[in-house]
Amino acid sequence: MRKTYLVLARLIALLVVVQAMMIVWAISGLFKWIDDGETLDKSVMEGWESEPPTFDGAIGHFLHALVLGQGAIPLAGLLLLIVAFFAKVPRGVMLAAVVVVLIVIQILLGINSQGTPLFGMLHGLNAFLLFGAAMAASMAAKETGATQEAPAPAV
Repeated sequence: MRKTYLVLARLIALLVVVQAMMIVWAISGLFKWIDDGETLDKSVMEGWESEPPTFDGAIGHFLHALVLGQGAIPLAGLLLLIVAFFAKVPRGVMLAAVVVVLIVIQILLGINSQGTPLFGMLHGLNAFLLFGAAMAASMAAKETGATQEAPAPAV
């Protein structure tokens, strides 16, 4: 179970990195699309779900928000918390709970950032906190494994 905890914690950290990559890809593609003469206006925004723009990276927004942000990362966080109760990692449950709370905050900040742009800035900051918490959880699991696997000293 400790190995599962370790893998899930590292997976969450990796998914946060991929999620950041997806949104930068989407924004970069959007800027190029605008530079190429297209216009981002209210009609494009309102029709985004039924007729999404075709710029390179447009899928990055969908992957960032729905697939990773509201799908894979919350699922991995929930699994990490469940596994934490059985993994016997020191502070493992507490670290997993911190990861889950940061995921919930991340989702709320992301959803509400359109109405309050300041939340977008906090959404970016919280991503770093989430990455750090996931890495702390993985390091706790790795340290536990190192101490458990060390041979007993000869007497």
